[in-house]
Amino acid sequence: MAPRPTPWSLAHPLWLCPFRPFFALAMLSAWLLMGLWGGFLLLGWPLPVVPGGPFVWHAHELLLGFVLAALAGFVLTAVPEFTGTPPFAAGPVRQLVLLWLLGRLAFWFSGWWSGPALALSALAHLGLLAGLMALLAPRLWRDPDRRHLSFLWTLLALAAVVAALYFDALRGISPARWLHVLVGVFMALVVVAMSRISMSIVNASIDELAARQGEELAPYLARPPRRKLALLTIGLFMLAEFWQAGGPVSGWLALAAACALLNLLNDWHVGRPLLRRWPLMLYAVYLLMAGGYALIGVAVLTGAFSPNAGLHLLTTGVLGLSIYVVICIAGYTHSGLEKGARPWVPLGALLLGASALLRVGAYAGQAPAMMGAAALLWGAAFLLQSAHMLPVFWRPRADGASGCAGITTS
Repeated sequence: MAPRPTPWSLAHPLWLCPFRPFFALAMLSAWLLMGLWGGFLLLGWPLPVVPGGPFVWHAHELLLGFVLAALAGFVLTAVPEFTGTPPFAAGPVRQLVLLWLLGRLAFWFSGWWSGPALALSALAHLGLLAGLMALLAPRLWRDPDRRHLSFLWTLLALAAVVAALYFDALRGISPARWLHVLVGVFMALVVVAMSRISMSIVNASIDELAARQGEELAPYLARPPRRKLALLTIGLFMLAEFWQAGGPVSGWLALAAACALLNLLNDWHVGRPLLRRWPLMLYAVYLLMAGGYALIGVAVLTGAFSPNAGLHLLTTGVLGLSIYVVICIAGYTHSGLEKGARPWVPLGALLLGASALLRVGAYAGQAPAMMGAAALLWGAAFLLQSAHMLPVFWRPRADGASGCAGITTS
């Protein structure tokens, strides 16, 4: 018998498709990082010493660890599908994974080896983003209609913010303001990505119901004007908050973003097909985003509570739930498995929703206890997902196919 390939070997099933290693890293980092954070909040566990303190470590690792891994897995799998081009080779993907791991290690040691470790972390993160753009840009640009260039512009914005973040950190300035900007960039990316994902998921639900009823139903359309208005208001709020955090302009623009996102949800009101698990979970992502910006706006304009309540609805709720759902949808479909009839999926989504609400409530109640409970629920959701999906990524495709194609039948 031939020796079984090791996980680092490109012959291992882990490297069949770019989403496999990156989604695995996203899931593992989700509950490991949140477990450390919950231990810090509830038990006083020590965290890695980094410039800016434990809260900067927490936000940095959530955004540039967990979210960036999920983003890399998504775009490297989705762009070939959207542009009708072959999957990316495993070799460059493994190099990007190594840069992600190097970024984690270097940042965690930045408190003890400040300048060199920070510089290495910056190079690793910027190298990862540059590598993503180098792989994606030719395909996005050669697409006849250039319909998906927004992914490239978002990655460019992300790289610029990461460069500014590390520029401040290397000068001894807290990078916290840039971490807030990163949240806005990721919110814009969620809107861009959701318009593509929802076209498939919501229309599949409509088609299934139409087939059962024997009648034709109107399709779902993700209308560009509504999406562009949402992106514009998110961007304007992000700029206003950067230049004058907590000012009245920021408050009104946050409310404008909430209204634009609620307007965007009007596209989703397609009747009964919306009430199925996959469309409903994606709908909840936009609802949480609208709620997050609304809370920020009310908090800034009234001073009744901290704007961080809304900020954490965006991070804990929007980023957590959107990544969880995308990993389920893409992870099963592109591994040759049906994604339906899996009762653990809605359970995990409910855990994430409860975690987000607890995190918001922490600003009005028993803060440490509620923050710790929120961390435990959030970690539990991704631990549940890891238990079910890591074995899928570790094995060959269930349908015997190779690469990243959707479910194939013989």
